[in-house]
Amino acid sequence: MNIDEIDVRALRGAELEAALDEVARLRITVFRDWPYLYDGTLEYERQYLDSYRDNPGALLVGAFHDGRLIGASTSTPMEDHAPEFSAPFRALGIAPERILYGAESVLLRPYRGLGLGHRFIDLREAHARALGRSHVAFCSVIRPEDHPARPAAARTNDAFWRGRGYEPLPGVVARFSWKDLGDSEESEKPLQFWMRAL
Repeated sequence: MNIDEIDVRALRGAELEAALDEVARLRITVFRDWPYLYDGTLEYERQYLDSYRDNPGALLVGAFHDGRLIGASTSTPMEDHAPEFSAPFRALGIAPERILYGAESVLLRPYRGLGLGHRFIDLREAHARALGRSHVAFCSVIRPEDHPARPAAARTNDAFWRGRGYEPLPGVVARFSWKDLGDSEESEKPLQFWMRAL
């Protein structure tokens, strides 16, 4: 597989609208894996993705191979995302209005390692600059080292993120709830924030 065979572009208007169900299914598929273990529903995903359709400051990037969506990356102004995500930054004295929040980047397994993550970040950072934002932040779930579902070969994306200039913010942790695979109810998870000044 060659990265030049993949078409990566921001989705807008009718193209964005047409891709929402595909993005929803992609999120459910990718987030079922470690470390998110997300037991998602199409109904919730459609509702969640409405914010990207309806918010002019939001960004939805699609990656397509032979016309099929194989990856997506979403971003939104921090103040428009969940309040529990912006609260830690207010406590640090950083106005959420200065931050673009990188909500997620999801990519089907066969397409990982080709450099598409760099393209997602490039488009996200360009969008942040276009909005006059000074920082980009995102968060990643924190799972215990001894979690029973942790694969033996599990590795993080920390080295990739650091290579792009992002650093974890000590003590800046959000909490968000979702239902893990095999659970009957949602449970709260800690999410570590990472950030970069542009």
